[in-house]
Parts: sequence; structure tokens; C-alpha cells
Amino acid sequence: MSMRVTEDMVNGQRVCHGGLIFSLADSSFGYACNTHNQRALAASCAIEFLAPAQLGDELTAQATEVARAGRSAIYDVRVTNQNAELIALFRGRAATVKGAWLNSELE
Repeated sequence: MSMRVTEDMVNGQRVCHGGLIFSLADSSFGYACNTHNQRALAASCAIEFLAPAQLGDELTAQATEVARAGRSAIYDVRVTNQNAELIALFRGRAATVKGAWLNSELE
């Protein structure tokens, strides 16, 4: 997933608000943890901000499944800018809940 940092996304320091970077990473995590046709929700997550994102930056969040066992799975998300510079690292733990996205008749 990606987003461009616009004027209304910067804070008083003139850098992208951390909550918006978190939302980008969390959205990427959400899509990734729901790719097994089993409904999943975030059970926990944390983010480390490593560099500021500037006005006009194009941020990309890429989620990777690190581990999956039972009802839990761990995902890492890297947020980078258009120069491939690392802006943030996010780790999320997903828990599956009852239900599938597609019923077996459609698969």
C-alpha cells in the first residue's frame, strides 16, 4: 500500500504525523493477515519510527507474514519512502476469528 504525504498530513514539526504512518502500516497488516480466507483481527501491534517522512514523500508499506500457528500470526511491515529509505517498522499479531471471507462454494 502507499500514500503521498500532503499538507494536511504534517504536524507542527512539518513532518508526517506518526498516526498516519501507523494507519498506513496497520492497513497493510490488515490486508496481509486476511489473505488465508479466514477472518483475522489485530490482537496487538507496535511501531518504531526511524526517520521522519516529509511533505511530498510517497510512503509504501509492505507487510510480510513472519509466523503462523494456531489462531495467531505475526506480521512485519516496512514503511519506506520513494528513495527506499526506511521510515518505520511495524509488528502486528493477528488472531483469527470465526468465519471465512469466501464460502467453500465460491472457492
